[in-house]
Amino acid sequence: MKRVMASTWQKTQEFYNWLLESGDPRTDPWPLVHSPLPVTLLFAFYLFVVALGPFYMRKRKLLKLRGLLIVYNLSMMTLSSYMFYEFLVTSILDNYSYLCQPVDYSRSELGMRMASVCWWFFFSKVIELLDTVFFILRKKQEQVTFLHVYHHGTMLFNWWSGVKYVPGGQAFFIGMLNSFVHIFMYGYYALASLGPQMHRYLWWKRYLTIMQLCQFVAIAAHSSYNLFTECSFPDGFNTAVFLYVLSLIALFLRFYYRTYTRGKQEKLT
Repeated sequence: MKRVMASTWQKTQEFYNWLLESGDPRTDPWPLVHSPLPVTLLFAFYLFVVALGPFYMRKRKLLKLRGLLIVYNLSMMTLSSYMFYEFLVTSILDNYSYLCQPVDYSRSELGMRMASVCWWFFFSKVIELLDTVFFILRKKQEQVTFLHVYHHGTMLFNWWSGVKYVPGGQAFFIGMLNSFVHIFMYGYYALASLGPQMHRYLWWKRYLTIMQLCQFVAIAAHSSYNLFTECSFPDGFNTAVFLYVLSLIALFLRFYYRTYTRGKQEKLT
């Protein structure tokens, strides 16, 4: 029994060392990239806040955070705009293919520029965990759904692995589309944070959800295409992206039905 446990522990250590050593040497020294431990601890703390935050706020007054939310949402909108610009312009300058694009692991100017914006995209997912914290502090617990927590948590790990192993290549398409969608999403949140007088200008929330669904369908088509063609981007990453996006499509379709279709039907009856 002791031998089996020792062997298992040794294999676990070997696998962990392989995870650390097989990453892109360009991005490996960058903040939060070398080891999965920091993001794992961050995610554990995030789940701790999700689980216990509502109990902490139960007997406390909700926080409006109006000024902070305006600054936060406008900052995230600006960051999303910057990332979209960097993904788009760098891919054009480097003649990226939308059908098959291997990762440029060189230290060329454009190779490093693409790796850099991939890191910023990953770090934006760290910042976006604050979305949940603000919901809890404002006692909007109905917004902290399984979809919300699942999406925020998994994107953290997905893009840690992206920056660690494949910072660029096919992955640029995901970052570019998601950044584009988030320009509108945080623009919506910025308007909403201005107060009730802005609600009449927020009629397009439904179309924001449709935009998110279109994004996921495009990413699913993009990643699945390379599973049936020859492309030197790792099939494992394309498969993982495809399966993950299918889960998001299912969850967002459920959200769309419950929010916009079933709700409208109930009002008619």
